[in-house]
Amino acid sequence: MNRNRDYRPHRIGGFTLIEIMVVVVIIGLLVGIVAPNVMERLSRAEIGAAEADIKSISTALDFFRMDHYRYPTGDEGLEVLRGDAEIDGKTVAEHLQTDPIDPWGRPYIYAYPSAHGDAYDVYSLGADGEEGGEGANADIGSWNIR
Repeated sequence: MNRNRDYRPHRIGGFTLIEIMVVVVIIGLLVGIVAPNVMERLSRAEIGAAEADIKSISTALDFFRMDHYRYPTGDEGLEVLRGDAEIDGKTVAEHLQTDPIDPWGRPYIYAYPSAHGDAYDVYSLGADGEEGGEGANADIGSWNIR
């Protein structure tokens, strides 16, 4: 009866350091490949939302023009489309339910008369909030989405 032969060290369940490191490297590679694609799609979705908002605001401006035979002045701005004002003794119909905010959390800009040859300009300054730029930072306006 040899007791040494019966002695077998029991392996405790779990992962080795090498196994954990391999998993971390694989997850890192996946994140490195997937994250840029997700961020690009998010950026395109924000641009698409801004374009849709501008089209909606343009429609509201056209309805305002049908009601009042003119577009809002630069001083009246987009706020007049909410229906809180009175023009020439006539209450302004509600054409927008809320103040329009772009996907980056800033109000859309309204310019009347237009600097781009249309009757008016409605635009967002893009992700960076500054004029000009490229990609997600580019200005998105009524003059470049029609």
